[in-house]
Amino acid sequence: MLTTHDNILTDRGSKYAVSGGPATNKAEALALLKTLKRQKKFAKATHNTWALLTQDGPLKNDDGEAGAGMVIVRMLERAELQNHLIIVTRWFGGTHLGGDRFRRVQDCVGYYLNTLDAQP
Repeated sequence: MLTTHDNILTDRGSKYAVSGGPATNKAEALALLKTLKRQKKFAKATHNTWALLTQDGPLKNDDGEAGAGMVIVRMLERAELQNHLIIVTRWFGGTHLGGDRFRRVQDCVGYYLNTLDAQP
């Protein structure tokens, strides 16, 4: 099951969403990504960066947002969250964010992790 939080952050025209769900391997991660991209809006996004911690180690894909997958991996490691895919989606707004793009990815992942913590 995939959970999506849309329009959680805007920075200089770029808009962000974060999604996630249980996954234990790359095939399951790609299946969840495919589910997300069935929504035209997400299929047309500039970047769908994702990461997953498995028993065999981390899996990640920057989707053109160089280094962003590793940011997600580090946050998953700190949260000790295995077998749960997190996808950060960005729609580019026309202004390059430089290093701030990593802070926005962290903000999105933090938001998602907080929603997990809030669940009973």
